[in-house]
Amino acid sequence: MGHRDDWVHCPRCGAPLVYGEELHCPACGLVIYDNPAPTASALVLRDGRLMLTRRARPPQEGMWDLPGGFVDPLELPEDAAVRELREETGLDIRIERFLGFFLDTYGDGGVATLNAYFVASVEGGAEAPADDVSEIGWFPLDDVPTAEIAFANGRQAIELLQSSQKS
Repeated sequence: MGHRDDWVHCPRCGAPLVYGEELHCPACGLVIYDNPAPTASALVLRDGRLMLTRRARPPQEGMWDLPGGFVDPLELPEDAAVRELREETGLDIRIERFLGFFLDTYGDGGVATLNAYFVASVEGGAEAPADDVSEIGWFPLDDVPTAEIAFANGRQAIELLQSSQKS
């Protein structure tokens, strides 16, 4: 198991952490596993176009991204994707199908992520960029600006969707 060498103090009680088989706090008993953080995103299609959102904050500020975000505790990934889309775009979406999981990190040297992607359609709402988004764009699925996508996991998800639409 890998360790985060920069974790020195317990986030619960502030006592020094101890590295063993896992990272743990001898004072309060907290055990910290270096697991990936789960995210959920949607590839929203409308009239053959894919929605991309421009990131308003670091990491990768100004780059295009697939809308989504981190899953809250005890939240299903599907529910997280619906919530994040509403928060970031003002749109209500319907999950059509699960596309896949992709591994990545959140920024250079950031936390490892396990990214769940869903294919979705718009059900309603009023489209407007909000929260972490500065702009919403719709791109033909066969002409997505892949080089301008913020994260490798997003590029992988788009490529899988494109290849699944051709077969």
